[in-house]
Amino acid sequence: MGKHEVGTPKYIANKIKAKGLQKLRWYCQMCQKQCRDENGFKCHTMSESHHRQLLLFADNAHRYMDQFSREFSQGYLNLLKRQFGTRRVPANRVYQEYISDRGHIHMNATQWLTLTAFVKWLGRTGQCVVDETEKGWYITYVDRDPETLAAQERKAKKEKMDKDDEERLMDFIGKQVERAKQDTTKEDESETSSTPLVRPENDAPLVLDIKLKPKPKLLPTFHTKQEKMKTESISEEKPTSSRSIDENDKKRKTFGDKETAESTKKIKDDNNPPATEGWLKEGLTVKVTTKSLGDKYYKAKGIVQSVGKDGFVGKVKLKTPEDVSGHVIRLDQEYLETVIPAIGKVVLILWGKHKGKTATVKKLHIEHYSIDVELEKDKKTVENLPYEQICKYTD
Repeated sequence: MGKHEVGTPKYIANKIKAKGLQKLRWYCQMCQKQCRDENGFKCHTMSESHHRQLLLFADNAHRYMDQFSREFSQGYLNLLKRQFGTRRVPANRVYQEYISDRGHIHMNATQWLTLTAFVKWLGRTGQCVVDETEKGWYITYVDRDPETLAAQERKAKKEKMDKDDEERLMDFIGKQVERAKQDTTKEDESETSSTPLVRPENDAPLVLDIKLKPKPKLLPTFHTKQEKMKTESISEEKPTSSRSIDENDKKRKTFGDKETAESTKKIKDDNNPPATEGWLKEGLTVKVTTKSLGDKYYKAKGIVQSVGKDGFVGKVKLKTPEDVSGHVIRLDQEYLETVIPAIGKVVLILWGKHKGKTATVKKLHIEHYSIDVELEKDKKTVENLPYEQICKYTD
């Protein structure tokens, strides 16, 4: 038998049947058969195959009902998660998308009589956030997938690590100010509570009872015959020799003082930048510390674009805040300050023994205003570098 012609009632009926858009009351879930009209459904209910399925259902009705309800809820939630995600959407819209599939589980085979009852069940079990409006019920899917929860934790941890160091310093400074206020209040209380000094009536002289520790006794020394001969010869010499010995002692002292001064000078040179050189370099992230340009530029951060020949003056392209982002200003390093990045970020050592080397931040010592870094090339850890000696760096 050939196909029916296009446009005939039979052709249209076959197309509707293929789409699965028949009425729900003419569908038999146990037999999974869709009838097109009431007469067809009546004939189906009188058939022998239908009666066999009803006997199976009567033996264990709860098992079939729970199975159909579970498949319906899983299909509905999978469609909601896959197509709409965690957005707030009408429940009926999701249901229309679900029933467009020809092989879906019909609601009349589940434990829920209406869509409203099913939506309320989703809200009670915590699978969705449900709210009722004038336009109907709206649902929002609650994603409890372990992968998404782990991704959210990683994102929160990254935001915590990327917290601006300036806020940490401000918190530390605030704590120091509170401690200072508490110390001053304690001192004021102690001054008010202490009794004033009163001079005695009789003008008796003051007596100071100072107990000094006795000097340690020197142990007796035993000299050999040669040492005795040397001491005797030295005592027989003229007093000019004693003067020469004193002069030698003075020379030794001055020479020792010079050596200690030179050693302390070397230490200072290692820990302080030379006055004849500037520390500005291209790629450094710096902060403006002057108010002469206006309040909007005060504490603004930017990246050094270029540095003059002397190394003291550079052009800075501002990044934050938003109202001055993109502005380029020319400032001396006296009005700029280094920026300390978070742990794991790249910094540049500005002066000292490791001048010009890049490193990564390992640990912050906020109490001592110092930092520990690891050199990238040498893989060597340098500890307790002051904040002024390093700066955030971008290639």
